Amino acid sequence: MDNLSAAELTDVRARDVGFVFQAFNLIPTLTAAENVEAAMVPLKRDRRARRGRARELLDRVGLAPRADHLPSLLSGGEQQRVAIARALANEPRVILADEPTGNLDSSTAGDVVGTLGSLSSDQGVTVIVVTHAEDVARRAARRIRLRDGQVVLDPDAAWRPEATAGDISFS
Repeated sequence: MDNLSAAELTDVRARDVGFVFQAFNLIPTLTAAENVEAAMVPLKRDRRARRGRARELLDRVGLAPRADHLPSLLSGGEQQRVAIARALANEPRVILADEPTGNLDSSTAGDVVGTLGSLSSDQGVTVIVVTHAEDVARRAARRIRLRDGQVVLDPDAAWRPEATAGDISFS
């Protein structure tokens, strides 16, 4: 990675990494479907392919009926599921989720964690969740705890030294 140019790094991020943010980061003037489509523009997919993929992903996260709604008309959980669909748009190998449940009630948070877990278990996507929520962290098959920027082992964590990045999952 150190030897890649800025353009090559941008390409890696666009193709191989999906991002889910705590604050959703949806474009308020675009519909749910258009927000998902926006992630595919840098890869120069044609509009029909983008539209079809966006609808497919919104259906996968249970939001097909809300595809034409602006973010302001969606609940927090629905906005986060749009963000997950957007993160999946380019079929990434890795999803980075930064406090994906931080703005959600506990029931909706459980649904979002379940959605992320199914991506890992059903589709082989590596899901990395950064969270302060212990109930979310407990659902991971592998946990790495940081304290003051240092990795610390947690005897209560389900971390196994022989685990690989592909083993990170939720149940």
